[in-house]
Amino acid sequence: MLKFVIIGAGGCLGAIFRYLVAGGVQSLAKSSSFPFGTMTVNVTGCLLIGIGGGLMENRQLFSPEWRAFLFLGMLGSFTTFSTFSLETLNLVETGQAARALVNILASVTLCIGAAGLGVLAARQLRIPSISVSSVFT
Repeated sequence: MLKFVIIGAGGCLGAIFRYLVAGGVQSLAKSSSFPFGTMTVNVTGCLLIGIGGGLMENRQLFSPEWRAFLFLGMLGSFTTFSTFSLETLNLVETGQAARALVNILASVTLCIGAAGLGVLAARQLRIPSISVSSVFT
């Protein structure tokens, strides 16, 4: 039961951050016809999960509880493949197939690149081993 609470707490924060970041970026872009906000949260989320995954791989830094909170909860609700899919479909349906294709290619390329960059960056970090599992126990 505690794991559900941990994931839910992370999900709540991730959803709020997603709303703020995506809305802020979309507002700054001043473009209602291209989903810059969604692309930004997806690329940022991929970078963060790459960093987190790299730290997990090299340092065993995160306890299972922290992984559930950060990766399943927070980043799971921060990034949004479903919104990306709907916005891309809307572009196609409104006769903007070229923009839809740009959205697909840019999002996939940038997200995979960001995740890879995050993993590479995490491998280079010199962080001393610390225990963070005591926060959730």
